[in-house]
Amino acid sequence: MNSAVGKDTMHQNSPHTVTVTYAGGDERRGPLTMGQANMIRCILRDDPTHINIHDVWPVPEGTTSAAVIDALRALAVRHEGLRTTFPHPAGAAPVDQVVAAEGTFTVTVLDHAELPGDPAEYAESVARAARAGRFALGREFPLRITLLTVAGQPTYVALAFSHAVADGSAMAILREEFAELLAGKELPELTSLPPVDLAAVEVSPAGLRKSEASLRYWERILRTAPQEMFAEPRGRRPGTDEEARQLTLRSRRGSRALAGAARRTGHPEATVLMAAWCALVAHRAGQDSCVTAVPSANRFHARVARSVTTTSQDALLHLDVRVGTFDALVARTWGAVLNAYRHSQFDSVRLWEMIDRVTAERGSHFGRDVVFNDVSALPAPLLGTDAQDRDDAEHAEQAEQELTWGPPQTLPTRMLAFTYRTAPQLHISLWAAPSVFTPEEAEGFLAGLVLLLEAAAAGDVPMEALAEVTGVRPAERGPDWLRVNGCWVSPDAVREALGRAVGGLPVRVAEEPAPHGTEAGADGSAAGAPGAGPHLTAYIARGATPLTPEEAHRALTALIPAAGSGVLAPHRYVLVENPPTEPDRSDAWRRLKTIDEGTGRSRQV
Repeated sequence: MNSAVGKDTMHQNSPHTVTVTYAGGDERRGPLTMGQANMIRCILRDDPTHINIHDVWPVPEGTTSAAVIDALRALAVRHEGLRTTFPHPAGAAPVDQVVAAEGTFTVTVLDHAELPGDPAEYAESVARAARAGRFALGREFPLRITLLTVAGQPTYVALAFSHAVADGSAMAILREEFAELLAGKELPELTSLPPVDLAAVEVSPAGLRKSEASLRYWERILRTAPQEMFAEPRGRRPGTDEEARQLTLRSRRGSRALAGAARRTGHPEATVLMAAWCALVAHRAGQDSCVTAVPSANRFHARVARSVTTTSQDALLHLDVRVGTFDALVARTWGAVLNAYRHSQFDSVRLWEMIDRVTAERGSHFGRDVVFNDVSALPAPLLGTDAQDRDDAEHAEQAEQELTWGPPQTLPTRMLAFTYRTAPQLHISLWAAPSVFTPEEAEGFLAGLVLLLEAAAAGDVPMEALAEVTGVRPAERGPDWLRVNGCWVSPDAVREALGRAVGGLPVRVAEEPAPHGTEAGADGSAAGAPGAGPHLTAYIARGATPLTPEEAHRALTALIPAAGSGVLAPHRYVLVENPPTEPDRSDAWRRLKTIDEGTGRSRQV
């Protein structure tokens, strides 16, 4: 922003507030949708600047302020979600939603002699600033609206939304309808369900069966899949936030390659892109499978495709990449994606209860390590401001491919990507945690994605050739790292974390064959069968401390979310009185008299 210009022009007139009345809807009440319950859980817990969302809507030249306000009023009447509040007693979470038939909202008008520096960037900053402060769920209109004008002429509407009533797709729909209203077009009849009706479908017998099936699907993945995609010596646990800069790829080469690979394989572009993403993530992470959250997946059904509400529930894709060629992976991706989409509707409270239970039993900490959000197919892709739309057109006629760095954002994940466009250029923004990606490695990852698509457009690609084709190298781990129960684990990190958990008692963590009759390995084999992989046994010299295996396991699992990367609870705890004279020798610990032993789990695994 040009600060000198901004100082002279921003507030030539004091901001004033316009109160807008609306009427004509129906008053309704009903239970929360599963998406609303999921987001309200986050709203009550998280920093508002992280959970609230925003958008900027450009106003065509010549539009009056009255026309802008009329369009906003029309959207409020048209969409029940915008007239929804969530009354609840203090200290309790909402369980119902209430739709008002009439009411008011306010529009803050900021008039300028001229807009500062980059007008679109300025409008974006106004919208982002409005995200600060928690929405009062029980009474506040769920949009904070600022109208930016120049000498009384509207230029932009900057909005912050409560995530309880809208997600990225809903904002895109509203943005599109706002533009059509200002253009004098008549909006079509609504075909997708409003939130109250969607909730009724979800609590129907069929809806409840769908939710139960989703929970079973998630549980299978949580019990067998990697708990950290990026488990490596320099990594951090998935539960720790990091600040990552936005890296944006704009590539005409990538667009042509994606289209070519889709034609050659006979699969949709979205499937090919997902396969390439998962292949490269798993390759970089050194994993046999890719676990990635796909947030936009749950709008694939017509009844929610254009609902103005929040459907923010992850589809969880678990894709086994152990195939010979990329074409085979694309074929496998199609079914895996559909399976993930089918299981993206669930009771979020029960989901997190299940996650807590399963990860305690497994002795792990499930992390939403990788997120891939493809919004390129939305009717009005959400890019933040119209400036990005113009940039797309400008860049499409300039460089064949470029990578640009943008502002940082705090992430509770290791890797977040948004695909905004696939034509005329491939436009992806990536936020990669600096603990596992240097700036050069992040750039290399996106460049490698394009190289993989180009190779796939030319012919089938052997999966073993990914490093050669893309230039992306797998994570480096020392020889002491093991693959245990589908996860990369560092026994030294486990020993250090367990020692802290039990108050500094002497600890030895040893690799041992999996005992017969225990839980199946990640590859589906019986844990005691050949090829099931190693298990870890922890030996603890408890002395006079009245420690039990259950207490040791409980203390360690409580510590794991804040522990270093590569920590998975041992399968078995063996308690002895005193450490051996050679504490670094596992066989010396095995010869000691056992006081107590067990898995420490409430469920024997």
